[in-house]
Amino acid sequence: MRRLLLAIATVLVAGVLIASAQDIAPVPPLPPPFSEWLAALRTEALSRGIRPEIVDAALADVEEPVETILERDRSQAEFTLQLDQYLKRRLTPRLIRTAQDLYTRQRTLLTEIGKKYGVSPRIVVAVWGLESNFGRFAGVRPTIPALATLAYDPRRATFFRSELFAALEIVNRGDIDLASLKGSWAGALGQPQFMPSSYLKYAQDYDGDGHRDIWSSPPDVFASVAYYLREHGWSERSTWGREVLVPKAVRSVVTSVPAREEGCRAERVMSVPRTLTEWKKKGVRALGNKPLPAGTTNASLVSAGTRFFLVYDNYEAILAYNCAHTYALSVALLSDRLK
Repeated sequence: MRRLLLAIATVLVAGVLIASAQDIAPVPPLPPPFSEWLAALRTEALSRGIRPEIVDAALADVEEPVETILERDRSQAEFTLQLDQYLKRRLTPRLIRTAQDLYTRQRTLLTEIGKKYGVSPRIVVAVWGLESNFGRFAGVRPTIPALATLAYDPRRATFFRSELFAALEIVNRGDIDLASLKGSWAGALGQPQFMPSSYLKYAQDYDGDGHRDIWSSPPDVFASVAYYLREHGWSERSTWGREVLVPKAVRSVVTSVPAREEGCRAERVMSVPRTLTEWKKKGVRALGNKPLPAGTTNASLVSAGTRFFLVYDNYEAILAYNCAHTYALSVALLSDRLK
């Protein structure tokens, strides 16, 4: 009997081990040595039409991955801090005062651009402020080595490899010289902090000088941000959303609305859209414990710590800029502070 029980236990344990092994995701293949990877990258760049002298100059000093860039990629504040911590760090009184001052000084240009693209000037200023501290810090890291490091790292290799080729294309076109191609640790460029592919698609020459200068031209910077948001769904007929109150008595009912199944990581933790009337019936209140306006406008619920927000389609345009609720809510709340 003891032998039988031992045999049964062995089979059960083996079964658990087999089931567990089936549940384990396959280990991604190790990348080739960096020198081999870089040689293949060079060959592909040439096949894409990047001039040999550009390829040679761009990759001349790329010898190995930059460890500090990999460390930054794994410790982004947008994904490691709670909302209130993030807001305290980013939306400082000084930043809000600066945003108001620059919004006032640039009001004429911002209003003109806002009308042309159908995007709130306050949102443009908020993005500008949070991306580069109003152009004061657009990044100082050489872009090609940064992108090469992230493209070699298996975690998001496909995305950053594509961005690396886009950066080479920017230099190949003559939009900026290689020595000046500097940005963030992630390869984001200029005052709007566009990834290279976004620069190629969305950068605007609003001042009409023949250059899409997102590094030093305020008209080009503001127009580029506005165009990006418009192309990602911003509508002048609406705002981004609102902070709301969810009383504890109805919180379980409100938060039981299913989450979305598609979209970026932040969108997948938003609720499926419901009309304002439906949210009102579930007990959601406006701030100050006032009744929530009824209506057919669709809104999704975002829960951020102890705070709740009903957000509209325009909010998703902000998420397209950076798919993190801490970032998008910071932009939205900063824009609301501007008078």
